[in-house]
Order: sequence, then structure tokens, then C-alpha cells
Amino acid sequence: MANKRKMTMGVIVGNRGFFPHHLAKTGREEMIQALQQAGMDVVVLGPEQSKYGAVETCDEAKRCAELFKSKADTIDGVIVTLPNFGDERAIADTLRLARLDVPVLVQSPSAAIASAGKCPLATICANTGFRIH
Repeated sequence: MANKRKMTMGVIVGNRGFFPHHLAKTGREEMIQALQQAGMDVVVLGPEQSKYGAVETCDEAKRCAELFKSKADTIDGVIVTLPNFGDERAIADTLRLARLDVPVLVQSPSAAIASAGKCPLATICANTGFRIH
């Protein structure tokens, strides 16, 4: 029987400065817990690498992209979680700089999407040049 390895997800936690930061912190913790409970490994910035382990600035995007590059041979996909909407430019920069050739899932709490009045996926795609399939 073939030796199967655990699936590994890169996680980008979006943060937007003028929204409550505690949402990024708890959203990150909940996403990591959900993935680990599903039997997956997680590659994500730690709280010592950025505020709450989230990505909001250009420097944080570069840090996250470098982390993803260093684990590129194990990352099977990327999940972008937007617990407080997130900064689209930083997320797009992370994905572009990491140059991973893996699927990307954008996840946002339904209340956040409903109250925003726009689709964060469309904004991220517009900023990266990625296409929705």
C-alpha cells in the first residue's frame, strides 16, 4: 500500500486595520482548529511573525509568501480566511509572491459577506489577475 501523507493547507488570515483585530485572532484560531480536526497540517504565520498571525501589510505579505515558498513542496492548497474582511492587496501580493501552483479557496463568514455588500473573492481576483473557475 502506498504511503499517504497528510494534506497540508497554507492559510492566509486577512486583517483590515479599522475592523476589530480580535476577529482576525479568533478567526485564525478557529480555522487552524478546523483544519487540524479534519486531519490536515497547516502552514500559517504565527502571532510572533505578524499581528495575530494575519496578513495586512506589504511586509507581512512578503513574510507569508516566504513561508509558503519554504514549504511549497508540501502545500496542497491555500485557504484565505477573511474574519474581518481583510486587506485584498496584501492577500493578492502574498499569493503572487509565493508563486504556488495550487488551488485557492477564499472563505469568509457569511455575515461578513452579507454586510459588506460585495464579494471578497471578486476583489481578490481583480487584484491578482486570477480567474474564477
